[in-house]
Amino acid sequence: MKVPAVVSRTPRRFRAMVALAGVLTAASVALLAAAPVQAAPAGLPGIDVSHYQGSINWSSVKGSGIRFAYVKATEGTSVVDSAFSANYTGAYDAGVIRGAYHFARPGSSSGAAQANYFAAHGGAWSADNVTLPGALDLEVSGCDGLSASAMVSWIRDFTATYKADTGRDAVLYTTASWWSSCTGGSTAFGSSNPMWVAHWGVSSPSVPAGWGTYTFWQYADNGSVSGISGAVDTDVFNGSADRLLALANDTP
Repeated sequence: MKVPAVVSRTPRRFRAMVALAGVLTAASVALLAAAPVQAAPAGLPGIDVSHYQGSINWSSVKGSGIRFAYVKATEGTSVVDSAFSANYTGAYDAGVIRGAYHFARPGSSSGAAQANYFAAHGGAWSADNVTLPGALDLEVSGCDGLSASAMVSWIRDFTATYKADTGRDAVLYTTASWWSSCTGGSTAFGSSNPMWVAHWGVSSPSVPAGWGTYTFWQYADNGSVSGISGAVDTDVFNGSADRLLALANDTP
């Protein structure tokens, strides 16, 4: 869910350095091209997207084998992602099981206020075979100025309100390190909220305290998927197609 990195290039300054600069540029491109793309681990393949991916051909995404997607809907209480409607509708039309996610800004307003905003601007849920429960993206730097106890209270406020609004327990997206730093390793949510862990470049992710395993794993941020120009976050669901459908429809 990170903003893609931008590679800057220094202008050539002297004619005498043209040839050398060309060699260095070619070498740099070769090194970038050689950056490894992690092979997909076991599980159902998925992606998460926002306006940073640009226009997406969801039929091609579906044809490439992607089974689910999380789509950025909102941030704080004033931002709706500019590509949300196109992506959420496009995934639905292509038959990709999808859910919406909310980027948390805990330092700007209450959890309840952000949950209500999310539910009203794309985060709602219905048992229609293609809608996953909404996800709360917890990665803001510096814990947004909140203490561990205040962050736990904020997350509890958000998740309780979201469940009251939609009937579903929100999925929590985070890293083990963020969770440890910003919640003090709270175990308050492991029995109720599915874990979507982010951990890149490893064969098995570190799961935050309170969860024995993960429901979703974002295993890379540099994936390549047909229908999307450029890199995309890649994920897997830890279960079968039947279990993914059960999560979508809130059935046993």
